[in-house]
This record gives sequence, structure tokens and C-alpha cells, in this order.
Amino acid sequence: MLTLGRHTLRNNLFVAPMAGVTDRPFRQLCKHLGAGYAVSEMVASNAQLWKSEKTMRRANHAGEVEPIAVQIAGADPDMMAEAARYNVANGAQIIDINMGCPAKKVCNVAAGSALLQNEALVARIVSAVVNAVGVGADAVPVTLKIRTGWNRENRNALAIARIAEEAGISMLTVHGRTRADLYHGEAEYETIAAVKAAARIPVVANGDITSPRKAREVLAATGADAIMIGRAAQGRPWLFREIAHFLATGELLPPPRVAEIQRIMNGHLEDHYAFYGEFTGVRTARKHIGWYTRGLRGAQAFRHRMNTLDTTREQLAAVNEFFDAQKAFSERLEYVDEEGAGDEPETNDRLAA
Repeated sequence: MLTLGRHTLRNNLFVAPMAGVTDRPFRQLCKHLGAGYAVSEMVASNAQLWKSEKTMRRANHAGEVEPIAVQIAGADPDMMAEAARYNVANGAQIIDINMGCPAKKVCNVAAGSALLQNEALVARIVSAVVNAVGVGADAVPVTLKIRTGWNRENRNALAIARIAEEAGISMLTVHGRTRADLYHGEAEYETIAAVKAAARIPVVANGDITSPRKAREVLAATGADAIMIGRAAQGRPWLFREIAHFLATGELLPPPRVAEIQRIMNGHLEDHYAFYGEFTGVRTARKHIGWYTRGLRGAQAFRHRMNTLDTTREQLAAVNEFFDAQKAFSERLEYVDEEGAGDEPETNDRLAA
């Protein structure tokens, strides 16, 4: 079992922080379906944004299964330290520092994975955050998420790992791509393995973990203490229980029945609507519904229709009508591409993992 400070994690299957995705309803669902740990959406270190509706919603952890981990992002050590203190005061039990996001709007302000180009600044930021909340009797564990480097010619994850360890970081997550790679190509795990071999703190492997077999392969290839899953769980949160079962038994669970997925979706949407309210809820739910239905029979026409619906009542009714139709074809989901050939749904390359 992994421990972070006073917290013992239920297992080594983690939900990656993804902006616009890993809100409280989604984190709770993933934990219910087998994830042992989940990190919140990124919270900006700029204090002027803390009272905005978006940031206050991201900092809402009411009723969430512990431990509560909040990711912060920024490029100023003092602001990052203050953001850590603010989030701890508002319920965060673990602080995660974002140095892995490759999005332009983050990197353009020298935050996220852009920080990997400046090792001295990395050292100042992690030290400031650890000193702000991670020392003393009430120490809050501070973790760090990075990429392997800023481009393939400059993979410096080993150097960053040493800096992090010396500063008192409690756990390190490494996505097996550079900042320049964005989400293109395949993740590489050799760098993660090298970091794990050199590190004295827990190391988490992230990137392209899409199935139970791939999870086992990545754990074996890297020696990592845990794995973090992002895009592959979009519309497929039961992936965590499938991986947990496979790692424990070597056996693959059968695909979930349509009726069970319908129940999962109904619960997710009702929680989502309660969290966001009518206007925002129906609009932000569309991407989740799109992920749940991607590749299913008639999904394209259904998504076009769904995007015209403006109330949660209409949206929920349409979802149930769609899944009732799926049950008429088969007890288990059958994926088809646009031409009707069998295919599994792909993950969304545009969102952070």
C-alpha cells in the first residue's frame, strides 16, 4: 500500500487531473469504480481568480472520498506557496504541483511543462510549496507531476526528480512524453524506469495506459509504484475496476452490460447536474455523454440531436432512450465506426492527461 503523509491509498490506480473533466462528480465516480486516488482539476495560483465561479467549483470537495488532492499551477514561487496554503485551508489534504500540462495557454505564461526548461525555477517553486505546507507537525504532502522533458533532445526528468526529492516532494508522477510531444505519438517508458531506479520516493507512471494488459506491462516496464490514467477513463470509468481485477487475478472481466452502463451514466449525470446547476450542467455534460457513446451504433446522429437539447430533463431522457435502443441490439456494448466496422472508441487527444 502507498502512503502519502498520514494517508494510506486504497490501491495504486490513480485518476489523472484533467481540466474540464476531473470535477468532483467524475472523481467520485472513478473512486467508486475502483480508483484508489484522484487529483483535482488544476487551480490557478493567481489569487485574483480564487473567488471566481470556476475556481470555487474546482475547490469544492464536499463529501468527497479522502484523501483530497488539489493540483495547483503557476510560475511564481511566492504565489504558488500562497495557493498551497489557501487550498489546504479549504480542505486540501495533498497538494500536487503541475509541471506536466503542455497546453499553450498554460505554457505561454511559463507554467505547466514549460517550467522544465528552467531547473532553477523548478527548485524555487517546489521548495516554496513544501516549506509553505509540507513541514512541521501539520505537514501536508506535496507531490509533483512532470513530463520527461521539454523536447526529445532535452529530456531532463532525472534532474527534475533529484531537485524534487531534495526539496521534500513526497511523490512524483511522470508522463512519458515531452512538452513538445503534446499528446502525439506513443508514450515512452524508459525515462520513467530510469527515474524510478534513481528515486527514493514513490514514482507514478502516466501515459497511454488504456487497458488492463497495458497497465500490467507499464508497471513491469517501469517498476513504478502506481499508474495514473487520464483520457482512457473518459466515458469508461469502469476501466479502474477492470485493471484492479486483472492485476489481482490475471483474468479479464467481461465488458459491462448495457444496463449497468446506463445506470452508471444516470448516476453520473444526476450528480453532474446537481453540481453545476441546470444551465451549465446540461452543457458541460455533453462531452461526457459524447465519450460514453463514442463508437456505438447510431452515436453520431444521437450526438447531433443531444447538442440541440437545452434542459437536463430532455438530455437525460434522450440518453436513456439511446441506451434502451442499444439494449435492443445486445446486452453488451458493440462499437462500430462510421462505416459500420467493429472498432473501439478512441480517447480524446485534446485534453490533458
